[in-house]
Formats: sequence, C-alpha cells, structure tokens
Amino acid sequence: MRVYLDNNATTIVDPHVFEEMEPFFVQKYGNPNSLHQFASDTHKPLKEGMQKIYAGIHAPNEDSVVITSCATESNNWVFKSIYFDYILTGRKNHIIISEVEHPSVIACAKFLESKGCKVTYLPINSEGIVEAHTVAAFITDKTALVSIMWVNNETGAIFPIHEIGEICKAKGVLFHTDAVQAIGKVPVDVQAANIDYLTMSAHKFHGPKGVGALYMKKDKELTPLLHGGSQMGGHRSGTLNVAGIVGMGKAMEQAADSLDYEMHDVKEMRDRLEDALLAMKDTFVVTPREKRVANTILVSFRGVEGEAMLWDLNRAGIAASTGSACASEDLESNPVMEAIGAEADLAHTAIRFSLSRYTTPEEIDYVIDVVRTAADRLRGISSSYAYAPDGHDCGLSTGH
Repeated sequence: MRVYLDNNATTIVDPHVFEEMEPFFVQKYGNPNSLHQFASDTHKPLKEGMQKIYAGIHAPNEDSVVITSCATESNNWVFKSIYFDYILTGRKNHIIISEVEHPSVIACAKFLESKGCKVTYLPINSEGIVEAHTVAAFITDKTALVSIMWVNNETGAIFPIHEIGEICKAKGVLFHTDAVQAIGKVPVDVQAANIDYLTMSAHKFHGPKGVGALYMKKDKELTPLLHGGSQMGGHRSGTLNVAGIVGMGKAMEQAADSLDYEMHDVKEMRDRLEDALLAMKDTFVVTPREKRVANTILVSFRGVEGEAMLWDLNRAGIAASTGSACASEDLESNPVMEAIGAEADLAHTAIRFSLSRYTTPEEIDYVIDVVRTAADRLRGISSSYAYAPDGHDCGLSTGH
C-alpha cells in the first residue's frame, strides 16, 4: 500500500481542478493581453477564477488579489516593498515576526536586518503558539509591519490571527499573515481578521504548483516586486498563468465546499492516528488538538531519530516528513521543537503526519501498524533509548 501523509508539503491536484485547467494548455492558449479571439477566449474563465479566489477569503471587490508564482514570492513582495516604502525612506525601521515562520519569511527578515532594519522574533509558548499580548508588547511607533503565520506548517497550531489583527489595527501597524496552511483547513475572512496582506499557495489546497496569490487591502498597496508590464492592474508584470488561475480558483471553491469534511471527518482520522501513537510508550505531540488544524500531527518518539523513522516509513510506502535534515555531518533538530524548549534528544525525533480529504481510514490503519513496528525496531537498536529519563515531557502531550 502507498499512503501519502505529507499534505502540508503539497497536495494532490483535485481531479475537478485538473479538468478545468486542461483546456488552457492546448485549446485556449491565447495570451490574455492580445487583441484577438484566442486571447478573448480566456477572459471569462480568468474572471471566474479570480472571483472564486476573492470569495474564498471573503475579500471585497475594491481590494486587490494579485496572482504570483507561489507564496514565497508573495512573502518576499510584502517584506521588500515594506523596506522600500517605509524603512528605506526613514518612516519606520522595525518589523515583528514569530520565530517559527516559514523560511521564506525568516529569510526576508534576515535580509532586511542586513540592510539596517530592526527585527523582533517573537517566541512561542509551550503549546507552540504566539500569544497576541506578546505581539502587542513589542509594537512601537517605529514598527512598519507585523507578520504572523495563520497556521504553523510543522505543528498545525492555529495562531490568534483575529486578536493580532485587532491589535495592529488599533495601533496603526500594517498586518501580514502567511495563510498557506490555513486555506481549506479553517475559515479565512480577511475582513473579519483585519488583515492588510495575506499570502497563499494553490498547491497546499489541492490546486496546481507554481501559482499563488497576494491579497492587499485597498489603500495598502505595495511597490511592485516585478516591473515590465501592465498585467494584474500594474501590480505584477508577466504574462498571466491562465491555467494556474483557473485551477487555483476551482481549488479554492472546492476547499470551501470541503471545509466541513476537513474539520470533522479528517479530524476523526487524525485523532485515531494520534490516539494510537500516544498509546505507545514515550511518544509526545506538540500543541493540543483543539488548538490545531484538523489534519496535522507533529509527534516525537523518544529514542528514534526522525530520519530513521522516515526511512522505515518510506520502505513501507508511507510519505511523511521531518523538520530535521542531514547537512554534512551535522544533524539539525526541528526548529519548532527547539522553540518550545524540548530536550535535545526529542528535538531530533519529530515526525509530521499531515492528512487530506483524500486520506482513507484503511490508510490510517496501515500507518498505525507500520509506525508501531518501526518504533519497536529502531528503539531495539538504539544505543541511548534504554537510558532515557522517564517522565520528562517538556509540557508536551505524552504517551504512556
């Protein structure tokens, strides 16, 4: 059996999405900006695709949704435009992010630091969440931007975006959220959450790879990252990815239609897997279930290196992921585990299982059996597991 539980990395393209995209590769392939019938054949589908994206995040028509190549581009656009529009001009000199943001946000913040910007990296609490009052405490009159992810890609933790949005609005500070892991998993309403900028990527909610978007509130528009044309209302130059926009719109529509299934049926499968993992000795899960999206588990197995577990899972046809990676001779630990203060041996053992609406109960049963067998095998050959201290769980949910 082959089981895909790495949906926070990417998702299968929904067959209905692929069906809607297919005509725009070979049949309706005109450049939308040309002045002939081949071009005009794309106009209605493009408009409908954009309308679905607007509807999916409850964006009003007067605001802007600009198609990009991915969320990484969207995140870079926000940060680098904030630098040009606020920091380089001397109006502001400070931004705030969390210490567990996606690498595309962390890297942008580091880049701005190299240009003289002050960056505050907010800590997470023992549950892996940035608390709203922590954001409020670090905002100053020099703060140009607060950027906090909606859902953490490793743990599935849901951050208090509505509260943070209210704080930023009250203090007159621009607020950006990386919502890549939120679309299709929790209700997303940019108006209710007082969001100025929101980034998303279609391949995280059963759309195609290579297309994302940046939402910008009216009167909060940014200096373009790309120049050279008038596409997207002058916000982003480059020939429009017609198939990608059509596919992203359909994927957004499907995600909205499937949200109840995601939050209930997928959650039931996730909880059954998690219960089985926690029934094993010396297993630990980050972030309480009620504070996570319904599809994600970040679990540590004491005495089992993450890469070793992935090796056994992969041999059994199961796709999962680990936040750690081998680089030269150094084994890097999971950054979220480090941020919550987990012991060094646990920080190297984290495995992320992320489900989707295409996951089946039969697949979960198979994964449970394989994980149990793998954990027993790997602990049996571990030189350190027999000496691991008991009862020291760093505030994590634990197995027996």
